[in-house]
Amino acid sequence: MRAAKRGKRPSARTATGRLILVLGGASSGKSEIALRLAGKRGPRAFLATGQALDEEMAERIARHRASRSSDWHTVEIPTDLESWLANEGSKYQSILIDCLTLWLNNLMMVGEKESAIQERAGALLRAARRTNARVVMVSNELGMGLVPADWASRAFRDLAGRINQQIAAEADEVYLVISGMPLKLK
Repeated sequence: MRAAKRGKRPSARTATGRLILVLGGASSGKSEIALRLAGKRGPRAFLATGQALDEEMAERIARHRASRSSDWHTVEIPTDLESWLANEGSKYQSILIDCLTLWLNNLMMVGEKESAIQERAGALLRAARRTNARVVMVSNELGMGLVPADWASRAFRDLAGRINQQIAAEADEVYLVISGMPLKLK
């Protein structure tokens, strides 16, 4: 049974925002599907958690930015998603967060512990609901590949899986994207 059902975390469902989770592997097409699911109603915000720490990532960010129409307000937020949603989220009809996996990586890189990250995920859910917006969250499904050889990579994969479960349990809709094709799970 999930911790959210046992009462350890307060449910994010007490507020009114709509929450959609889009999962998939790397380059599966999940960001494109998420853009469609976010809808055309504006104003719209795109919360980017990726950081251009190398040339390849800078190119990837540029490609993603070019795939969005100009009416998206793009905000680069490596770690403080829940604060931004709490302070700015109510200004938008649609909010797309891409992606939770990079957010998790960024939190771990600044030294956040697993328990704090899980609490922040709960705060993120509550803040998303309070916006009254359609909030679409994108995350990588990391558990379908090879078991990583090193401890740190396995720990990251496992924590990402637990965060995805936490978000999915509270989401109104959940999609898995494979080869550009969305499968609605919930």
